[in-house]
Amino acid sequence: MTPAWAQRQEELRRDCIVSPDVFTPMVDHLRDFVVPYQRALEAEAGGRHVHLYLQGLLSHVDRKNAEQVAALVDVERQVLQDFIGTALWDHRPLVTVLVGQMVDQLGESDGIIAFDPSSFPKRGTHSVGVKRQWCGHRGKVDTCQVGVFMGYVSGQEHALLDFRLSLPGEWTRDEQRRQACHVPPEVRYHTRHEQCLEMLDAWGDQMPHGWVTGDDELGRHTRFRHDLRERGERYVLGVPCTTTMRDLEARLPTYQGRGRRPKAPWQSVTDGRK
Repeated sequence: MTPAWAQRQEELRRDCIVSPDVFTPMVDHLRDFVVPYQRALEAEAGGRHVHLYLQGLLSHVDRKNAEQVAALVDVERQVLQDFIGTALWDHRPLVTVLVGQMVDQLGESDGIIAFDPSSFPKRGTHSVGVKRQWCGHRGKVDTCQVGVFMGYVSGQEHALLDFRLSLPGEWTRDEQRRQACHVPPEVRYHTRHEQCLEMLDAWGDQMPHGWVTGDDELGRHTRFRHDLRERGERYVLGVPCTTTMRDLEARLPTYQGRGRRPKAPWQSVTDGRK
């Protein structure tokens, strides 16, 4: 006798059967979506390689590395390895295309630009930018890479716009590691706050927005908040619970007639919840 749970499992499996015809319009839409990006890369990296690599990424192959993808699309492994790892091409034309699409499809005057440093756990010491540092993915100090990302959020949808690899200072000074990982000579150390401002300066004027947001890794730095204000940006940033502030709307202490006029006292941000 078949157990009830097994019968139910079989019923669910039958319900999950999807006809291949369902995916045909999706593939056609994806093909049209890729065209402007493929054109942006044709002059630098070869449009055919873009198509082959994308085909591999969207395939059933378990491990999406150059060897597995090359076997799937029937080309020499070195062709895709060179395209992915060593071919010199600039990603910025792709971001330009993406930003243009986002402005047309998602842009709103009260949209939000969101910055977020995110970690990627790694093993070993050879991946570019890897080191033992705070790994938010695991909630502790661990070996990882960190990327700084710029996203856009509107009432319709959200999208990733740009990114930077957070290259640790010791990497920028280690010429042997730089050469082994093909780090361009012009790449230098920048703080994550500087990287956020670089992306904001590059795309902020093109993306309509009313706010800039970020977590407490960004909000805790006075300089970053100051730089946003200088750019005329309104922002909502997280800060640690230990942060102190002055309430600018609080009633000032009585002036005694001597010395500087008193300011509002410092208080913890947690006092504002009372």
